[in-house]
Amino acid sequence: MRSAILNLEASRIREVANAGLGRSDVLAFWFGESDEPTPEFIREAAIDSLRRGETFYSHNLGLPQLREALAQYTSSLHRPVAAQRLAVTSGGVSGLMLAVQALVDAGDEVVVVTPVWPNLTAQPQIMGARLRCVPLRPVDGAWTLDVAALLEAVTSRTRLLVLNAPNNPTGWTLDPAQQRAILEHCRRTGTWILADEVYERLYYGPSANACAPSFLDVAEPDDRLVVAHSFSKSFLMTGWRLGWLVLPPFLVEPMGKLLEFNTSCASVFTQRGALAALQRSDEVTPRVVAHLRTCRDLLVARLQALPQVTVAPAEGGMYAFFQVQGQGDSLELAKRLVAEAGLGLAPGSAFAPQAEGWLRWCFASREPHRLELGVERLREWLGRQP
Repeated sequence: MRSAILNLEASRIREVANAGLGRSDVLAFWFGESDEPTPEFIREAAIDSLRRGETFYSHNLGLPQLREALAQYTSSLHRPVAAQRLAVTSGGVSGLMLAVQALVDAGDEVVVVTPVWPNLTAQPQIMGARLRCVPLRPVDGAWTLDVAALLEAVTSRTRLLVLNAPNNPTGWTLDPAQQRAILEHCRRTGTWILADEVYERLYYGPSANACAPSFLDVAEPDDRLVVAHSFSKSFLMTGWRLGWLVLPPFLVEPMGKLLEFNTSCASVFTQRGALAALQRSDEVTPRVVAHLRTCRDLLVARLQALPQVTVAPAEGGMYAFFQVQGQGDSLELAKRLVAEAGLGLAPGSAFAPQAEGWLRWCFASREPHRLELGVERLREWLGRQP
């Protein structure tokens, strides 16, 4: 087996979750998904598709109707995007991996802004790339980017820059001026940008469209930019494994070939569910975001009341990322919280070495009372520590 695969680090989030599996007394907030099921009308659309016998292959790039609906949806939020620039993928994860496969050769330099969801650093390593990380910096619990340091790190030797904003786990977002500066710099260096924007609708800042700033707002169609999206978060469809990529026109045909050799195509019935979700998106996403804002505000206020905790409200996403004073090894801390407090959180070290002592709490809970109960368990546990 290739050494790049043998050397991959197992998910520390899964490691913590495995320690709590089978325990009904654990309040689990470790994974990045809501505990609310997919809306019924989306499920019914998929069921109707199966009843019609739509169990065959579809086009590599996705159903034409879905690509057209995605183009209309994306264009309503950003600059116009043609359906011919879109590729439907079997999950956002697959879309990101496909983009890396398309753009990165072994030995290429890839720059990633961290802390970040660990798949985004693992995927270039799988391709044999040389990884260079540019860290965000915490200030009073809020994480910020030194744009000048990032631009200095991206040179003509940099094949790909990977950015996740709104960011998992920190909630950090980019503003349009920063996006323009990054894009213009990458144009000069010839560097591709892979923008993971799956949390763009889970945004709590000022915006007429209730949407985080996107590279699609500042880029031209022919720019070396790939934007990854998913139905998982803002449509409550994590288990459906369906996403999409926005591509420059010259990359669409090669991506279709790459899809053929990975998954061939997304299943038709999941695409029918996604089409229904887009047709009634105004019934789903605004409600989801409003509820998440309530959950965020409640959880952050309760955490801020704990003297040992440093936390700031996330600008986007579905996570509170907080520091516990006096705690170093976040993996050990997360395991202890499972064992001793019945509280399941993700360790900061899963996202970057500089996030040691931090924990990620997914606040996407149907019942906000569960968040309050979880904070009470944390408070009691901290009170028992020497």
